[in-house]
Amino acid sequence: MNSLNNGSSREPRLSKNYVAAGAMAGAALGVWAGKRIQEYARKDRPEGMIDWDRSREIATGMNKGNALTATERDHLDAYYGELVARCTPIVSEYTGSSLPTNTERTYAFDRVDWINANLEGFKRMFEPIESLDTSGGGNMVTEAWGGMNQTILSYEIGLLLGYMARRVLGQYDLALLGREPVTSTGKLYYVEPNIRGIENKLGLPKEDFRMWLALHETTHAFEFEAHPWVRLHFNGLLDRYMSFLKQDAEFLRQGVQGLKVFAKRIQEGRSSTSSNGSWIESLMDEEQRQLFGEMQALMCVIEGYSNHVMNAVGKDLLENYEIISRKFEERQKQRSQADQLFAKLTGLDVKMEQYRQGQEFIDEVVRQRNHDYAHRVWDKPENLPTMEEIRNPSAWIARLDATAAVLPGVAE
Repeated sequence: MNSLNNGSSREPRLSKNYVAAGAMAGAALGVWAGKRIQEYARKDRPEGMIDWDRSREIATGMNKGNALTATERDHLDAYYGELVARCTPIVSEYTGSSLPTNTERTYAFDRVDWINANLEGFKRMFEPIESLDTSGGGNMVTEAWGGMNQTILSYEIGLLLGYMARRVLGQYDLALLGREPVTSTGKLYYVEPNIRGIENKLGLPKEDFRMWLALHETTHAFEFEAHPWVRLHFNGLLDRYMSFLKQDAEFLRQGVQGLKVFAKRIQEGRSSTSSNGSWIESLMDEEQRQLFGEMQALMCVIEGYSNHVMNAVGKDLLENYEIISRKFEERQKQRSQADQLFAKLTGLDVKMEQYRQGQEFIDEVVRQRNHDYAHRVWDKPENLPTMEEIRNPSAWIARLDATAAVLPGVAE
């Protein structure tokens, strides 16, 4: 699922649906490259909307070096597996949930490993739109438009994966939209070169820092595996989202005419999109924005709850917990201008703010009531907060109280 990266403990990995939205938006801008239209039309290219080999080439080209040896992998797999084994009963005691036992869930990665694993996940996600006919029926202009879209999409996915591969520290991967049964356990990845780099740069204590990371990722495993409906619900949202992307891909195949559709959306979105809306949302119609909000809210809860648990148990468990958290906060505030620009262009700046709100939501519900009450977000889909409720936790509490009042036998 989401993960920590070397920018901040509250700065999650770019989730696949955001990359998809950014890639589609980038493709719309390709119309301005019209002067190269004939070159693209004549160029041989793979079938489908994305040249996955090209995306892989771009991403791995940005991350040469720092490869792990087979001996290092075996040692680190066992090491991180032991950390997860230590975290499991601690998280279980605090959350009141249990986790299926699986000792073969933890893997140490280098950056190229992480790229390869996530690229496979992206291929699964894009399968619904990869079957679209991009041939253009032999028309040179339409043919070239399809070639430009493919080139831009491939480049954007490669660039985003390459960028994030340099920042991600840990990841819980449940293979959403995959063919694995709902009862299957997710995998935990730890990107060792990035962990070593941030550990040295910030002067962090090795053992406590890695246990800190393991707490966060292990909590993600509890969120999904102790509550199987979460995966089903998320998959349902992703299925709907990909159907929208398929529709938008059809618009993009129309060239200039398709761009007019997006221009109209932007114009209409100025009045309907809230002040918290991102530029990505401005390219969506109202139905898409509503779905986007549902996905944002769920991801806010997933990441916010994980951070809450990490803070709740970490302070007593780790001697250097406060030092680690403080240094990560300082790191976030000192992001380079290039990082800030990239975050704005990709919509990550909005995401970071929403994950901060997700943790504040959980913390406030625990403060007003208790952890057991906050844990009710995992009872069923209807208990998930909306983005408006995440910004106003009291409204969520009031809604759940009202629901409990009309349901006999439901205790607060």
